[in-house]
Amino acid sequence: MALAKVINSNKKPPQEMSQTKEKAEVFLLRELGKAIDDMENGRVQDIESAWKEIDAI
Repeated sequence: MALAKVINSNKKPPQEMSQTKEKAEVFLLRELGKAIDDMENGRVQDIESAWKEIDAI
């Protein structure tokens, strides 16, 4: 629901909004797949480093 509000914040036509939502979903699933692959292969970040990275944003 929140994603739809962000995507359609500038009142895009329904067809364009649908395409944008699909692109967002594909991107999120691809990034999730990368993260799962990293975890399965032992490429993980310790919590302190993660918080430093988050705080920098």
